[in-house]
Amino acid sequence: MKVLETDRLILRRLTTDDAAFILELLNEPGWIRYIGDKGVRTLEDAKNYILTGPMKMYSQLGFGLFLVERKEGCTPIGMCGLLKRDSLEDVDIGFAFLSRYQTQGYGFEAASATLRYGHEQLGLKRILAITTLDNYASSRLLEKIKMKYEGTNS
Repeated sequence: MKVLETDRLILRRLTTDDAAFILELLNEPGWIRYIGDKGVRTLEDAKNYILTGPMKMYSQLGFGLFLVERKEGCTPIGMCGLLKRDSLEDVDIGFAFLSRYQTQGYGFEAASATLRYGHEQLGLKRILAITTLDNYASSRLLEKIKMKYEGTNS
């Protein structure tokens, strides 16, 4: 189900049919380094991740992480969306892209559209973002979408 569209991208809800892509994305070195190893090693693990993560959040809240695909060729390139974590008071934006699609403006395009969607369609007043201190690429992207640094957790 398509949720958002930009000039070059479609953001849509994930389904278990996206398991092969999720298996690849969650095992990217950048994902493991900056987001963490989710233990997704098989297609079955990937399907379970989709069911218990994004699809569960869609049914509970109406939003979650969306698959980002290029319009040209319907190629899946990453995920971007809004999450409600138990550890945070507010919703936060999350994103991750296959390394071969990074530094091409896709993250900015997807994250900008997702922020607008959160504020305008969902009526969210405040959206957070979290990243590790050494994830410079994510920090730069967050600055580009006008997120303001508030501090670190120790």
